[in-house]
Amino acid sequence: MLDPLLMRLQASALGDLVRNAEYIYPILESVHILGIALLVGPAFTFDFRLLGVGHRVLSITTAARYLLPVSHVGLIVAAITGITLLSAQATVVADTGAAPWKLALLILAGLNALVFHYGVYRHVDRWTDAAVTPIAARVAAGVSMTAWTGVILAGRFLAYT
Repeated sequence: MLDPLLMRLQASALGDLVRNAEYIYPILESVHILGIALLVGPAFTFDFRLLGVGHRVLSITTAARYLLPVSHVGLIVAAITGITLLSAQATVVADTGAAPWKLALLILAGLNALVFHYGVYRHVDRWTDAAVTPIAARVAAGVSMTAWTGVILAGRFLAYT
């Protein structure tokens, strides 16, 4: 099912441009890394707050208000540049050993965020200032940090497996 889509992506004008323009690929890689930093830095900071770090300094809702919008911008940048980079050699990348891991971990990270925000976070006003957050929030933070670390590692391994 993914193969025809990947072949079309690779054969597209975008794929051709990324493959053949002299500086496009390294520029895209650089912007992709910046997007990852904007995504993961604030996300990890928020996850650490869910785990209790800084509970005397910042409420959960204040941390969310300032950190999560930056993380969302990073996600958009990383997703756009990631798909654009993939277009250059989509079928080659898909055949690497790391590709299914990266895709699965991206899905896990996304599902974890959805479950967190539509689950335990709906009642954040009850525990926003708590030193110890609900177990579901702490589990979500651990899954988030693990999944995003795995996505980054799998992304690096795409070039070497």
